[in-house]
Amino acid sequence: MNKIRYKIEFHTDWHCGSGLAAGADVDALVVKDEKGMPFVPGKTIKGLVREAVEEIRSLQNISLDSSFFESFGFFERDKNEIKKGSMFFANAELKKEEYEAIVSNNASRFMYRNVANTAIDENCIAKKHSLRKIQVVVPCSLYGEIIEVPNEMTDEIIQSFGFIKRLGQNRNRGLGRCTITVEEKGGDK
Repeated sequence: MNKIRYKIEFHTDWHCGSGLAAGADVDALVVKDEKGMPFVPGKTIKGLVREAVEEIRSLQNISLDSSFFESFGFFERDKNEIKKGSMFFANAELKKEEYEAIVSNNASRFMYRNVANTAIDENCIAKKHSLRKIQVVVPCSLYGEIIEVPNEMTDEIIQSFGFIKRLGQNRNRGLGRCTITVEEKGGDK
């Protein structure tokens, strides 16, 4: 089993939704920890990596085998239950020193801004009641890790990072452009 530590470098603002709003001011807030700091949930990374590995295998005409399903998990139809995968995807977060500096200086509010957009009709006029505001995180770098990566899946996981070009909501509108790179790869301790 291996551990992969990775870095997500955001090149544009990004939004991983919390499902919450801020009343009439903002329609969609980003997910934050208990100190108000942004992060990318591990389950989001897992879904993107899984999708990328599936795409890579499809392009190479390689079928999804038992190592894939045991690593990522699967739904067992005959028992009507979900089988958890062997890999664990931790949340991607700011580096500890950076995180602590921002929190200790009450500067977390500078990590965010609000972006507004509206729908335009065929006459290039804003449609009524279509103004929406979302909270976004400014470009930054986050770090995460995947543990219990089976040896036979390690190279595919690393290769999949190159297939992930955008992350979060509104990817088709320019948000979440990123690069994911390996910081460290090794056996679990």
